[in-house]
Amino acid sequence: MSTYSDYKAANHYTTYMVKEPTELMQFLMTTISGISRTKAKEYLSQRMVYVDKEITTQYNHPLKPGQLVQVAKNRHKHAFANKWVRIVYEDAFLLVVEKKEGILTNAIAGDRHENVKAILDEYVKRQNKTFSVHTIHRLDRGTSGLLLFAKRRDIQKFFTDNWQDIVTDRRYVAVVQGEMEKDKGTVTSWLSENRLFISYSSPYDNGGKQAVTHYQTLQRRNGYSLVELKLETGRKNQIRVHMSDLHHPIVGDHKYGSTVEVYGDRSNPVGRFCLHAYRLAFRHPITGEVLKFETPCPVAFTSLLK
Repeated sequence: MSTYSDYKAANHYTTYMVKEPTELMQFLMTTISGISRTKAKEYLSQRMVYVDKEITTQYNHPLKPGQLVQVAKNRHKHAFANKWVRIVYEDAFLLVVEKKEGILTNAIAGDRHENVKAILDEYVKRQNKTFSVHTIHRLDRGTSGLLLFAKRRDIQKFFTDNWQDIVTDRRYVAVVQGEMEKDKGTVTSWLSENRLFISYSSPYDNGGKQAVTHYQTLQRRNGYSLVELKLETGRKNQIRVHMSDLHHPIVGDHKYGSTVEVYGDRSNPVGRFCLHAYRLAFRHPITGEVLKFETPCPVAFTSLLK
């Protein structure tokens, strides 16, 4: 089976054999003569390292004896660069990316703006015209952070059918309006959607979908709170509705009760919806390995609490 990461014959790389169990970063540091940690990170971030012919960017990727590690001498022509999307991890089955705020995950009817799926489709089609990506979960236009895509429909279906079992950790960080009363807690409710496609919450089972959000207050200052949110379920607009239920809507979320203006207000240093998907962990559907990814809290968020 051909993979997305196959090199053409014209590309050149140096091949190394793994002789004992180790992690990828450590292997590069001990195997390549004179390489610095900065250079090793550059090879990984620029997608120049292959393990058994698969692009590998995860520094702690486990290696076993007999595997081949290849380092490209030059970045190949399929290198990815986009102002909206950064590839965090890629193999023959999955893509983990970090999206910026202000772009949709998927296209919606009547909207001709760029979307993450279309950007990634264009990327994989450069390697093979028949390739495309398949959305596993979504983030709102205003939300930034980690997104997961499949390169095959059967992988997408596997995640859809087994989401609760294989996604082991999914967390967000948000700036909310007001100073949180509790250091931590859990919100449980049933979510439904009205005719205007606005989600609403009920503390009792009203036929909607049960939603559970765990929260921890990280910081309080200047009339705002920085909050970590861990999802037990992944319902549409779950975090937005639950923070509104607590009377602490997310800054910039006027749909669900925020009175803090961030869009188009030059006096406000944020200028965005203050929700970021910063952590994602799941079991790989093929290898069974638990993969963990994390991105830093946006500087714009912490600026509100200085």
